[in-house]
Amino acid sequence: MMAGTTAALAQPLAYPTTRQTDQTDNYHGTAVKDPYRWLEDDRSAETGEWVKAQNKVTFGYLEQIPYRTQLQSRLEKIYNYPKYSAPSRKGDWFYFSKNDGLQNQSVLYRQKGLNGTPEVVLDPNKLSADGTTRLSAFSLSKDGNYAVVGTSKGGSDWNEYQIMDLRTKQYLPEKIEWVKVSGVAWQGNGFFYSRYPKPDGSALAAKNENHQVFYHALNTPQSADRLVYEDPKNPQRFHTVETSEDERFAVMSVSDRGKGKDGNALYYMDAKAGHKTFMPAITEITDARYNFIDNDDDAFLIETNADAPNGKLIRFEPKTKTTTVLLPEKPEPLASVGVAGGKLFANYSKDVTSRVYVYDRKGKLENEIQLPGVGTVSGFGGERDDKFVFFTFTSFTFPPTIYRYDLAGKNSTVFRQPEVDFTPTDYETKQVFYTSKDGTRVPMFITYKKGIKLDGTNPTLLYGYGGFNISLPPSFSPLRIGFLEQGGVYAQANLRGGGEYGEKWHEQGMKLKKQNVFDDFIAAAEYLIGQKYTSPEKLAINGGSNGGLLVGAVMNQRPELFKVAIPQVGVMDMLRFHKFTIGWNWIADYGSSDNAEEFKTLYGYSPLHNIKPGVNYPATMVTTADHDDRVVPAHSFKYAAALQAAYKGANPMLIRIDTNSGHGASNTKKAIESTADTYAFILWNMGVKSLREVAQK
Repeated sequence: MMAGTTAALAQPLAYPTTRQTDQTDNYHGTAVKDPYRWLEDDRSAETGEWVKAQNKVTFGYLEQIPYRTQLQSRLEKIYNYPKYSAPSRKGDWFYFSKNDGLQNQSVLYRQKGLNGTPEVVLDPNKLSADGTTRLSAFSLSKDGNYAVVGTSKGGSDWNEYQIMDLRTKQYLPEKIEWVKVSGVAWQGNGFFYSRYPKPDGSALAAKNENHQVFYHALNTPQSADRLVYEDPKNPQRFHTVETSEDERFAVMSVSDRGKGKDGNALYYMDAKAGHKTFMPAITEITDARYNFIDNDDDAFLIETNADAPNGKLIRFEPKTKTTTVLLPEKPEPLASVGVAGGKLFANYSKDVTSRVYVYDRKGKLENEIQLPGVGTVSGFGGERDDKFVFFTFTSFTFPPTIYRYDLAGKNSTVFRQPEVDFTPTDYETKQVFYTSKDGTRVPMFITYKKGIKLDGTNPTLLYGYGGFNISLPPSFSPLRIGFLEQGGVYAQANLRGGGEYGEKWHEQGMKLKKQNVFDDFIAAAEYLIGQKYTSPEKLAINGGSNGGLLVGAVMNQRPELFKVAIPQVGVMDMLRFHKFTIGWNWIADYGSSDNAEEFKTLYGYSPLHNIKPGVNYPATMVTTADHDDRVVPAHSFKYAAALQAAYKGANPMLIRIDTNSGHGASNTKKAIESTADTYAFILWNMGVKSLREVAQK
């Protein structure tokens, strides 16, 4: 069977013929062809047939890989352990989610007290036959009697809200539709939320404009909701609302990223003062961000990077516009601020690992929380009368473990620790620093099984993102173990454009400086090869969304460095991304082809527009999904069609299109299947003919 399989996979692939048109656009005097424009229509029969034809080729190829099923079975076994969220308290009740192991969706539970008997509040697995409807929001009213339950179907970013009476676990009659980019902000007998008008055209591709804020009163239809705020003169702004814990203040954040501004403004309504409309607090939208944390009587606690690229916490008086600094800027970025039990919990990132400090409400340092190792921490949120809080710690070989921190005793104890089918001490993680093209020092984490030989033969997966001020700290993935067990090396590069070293690090990878991100990633690959972790014949690159753009750009620029490329749900058409759903929101990071100078930069690296005939590209599997309404699948469709048309070598150029899934896998089953296919594709194209035997517990 093996010989036949190998021969079958070595045959040249017959890709579906993709019709080309003579569509040409003029950008500031430059003619740009767009022959696959028709693939942008996600509702056309021709696009549907193209998807079927591409998947037939892709899955036909994957089915021939002899260990694909074995790999999937192993991933299922590793993934099959109970996974809990940290509890959150409301009155006497503690709410948490739990996945027994392979459930498609985690189930929401509650229990009275920490020793109470858990009872099911909501099981999303019962909401759809294929388990692709997920719980996207669960927000309790102040008295804990009601909760807004948000659901999303098939991985879409569109949400539908219902209200559950927690005393009976029955829903109120009303439903709220077309919710997107929204919080749930309870105040009195209802809540604020944000939505768009019903789309004109494809719900999964049409541009989203005129983000509105409504107030919904319980037991009334959506048609009766009060329109609180809209700004049709600025249709590409986001308006999101949250309320203070005492429900006195409703605070609205307004951002205008469609016009290239990376920050936001703040407005507020004071229920105590009887406000019915939003009053100005911080009105000018610049590149400075303002994150409302809590109120302190009449004042706001705000985390901001205004005049502080690494972040600071301020006390802001909205009436007088006066500011007092509570937590000054530090050399390390302020990753987050939590409030609970009358304390402030400041989470700083030092070389991409967490440090947490406890302060009183006036900003006086009380103590540092000792963490179990080098890794990433989250949590520390709660109510003002809490006596203890929960936090979760994780690292590459440290599964997410929930700790309880006692405020009076200032000590932490393990609350829940998962049991995963692997031995953490068999693996090690090293943080290295390498030099990018312009001399910048860039950090990278490398994880592998102890005892590997640095002889250039290890299958290596290099992952990156590099954008939108998003950091890639250490984190655990049970599915990654399946790759490490096969002698694989996992490398995670902390590229510019992210938030690892504050706003300045972010700015060095934005707009006209985006090439820095690609240079950082290329330098990471060169480091891994130079240090003999791997070689170009054993190196794969992977990234999703903005990371998919990264992979597409880098494989165009340095194809000889990589054997395999996996661009996932990538932004591949940098000239038209702002024309779909909320793509205009990315202009603040990328710039726009509407701007002549920014067009030159975008056109210079856009993955779709820089594919060249005659180049020996790495074996490539593009991945996307039919319900991705964040980065619409047209990006990947057009990119894959262009690759298949231009490339004449022996490496496969495939596109894997998931159904009833979105920007991320819509359920556990799909996540495992897509990961198994990715690993199988990577290992097979690196020449791995059979899997290693894995010792089972």
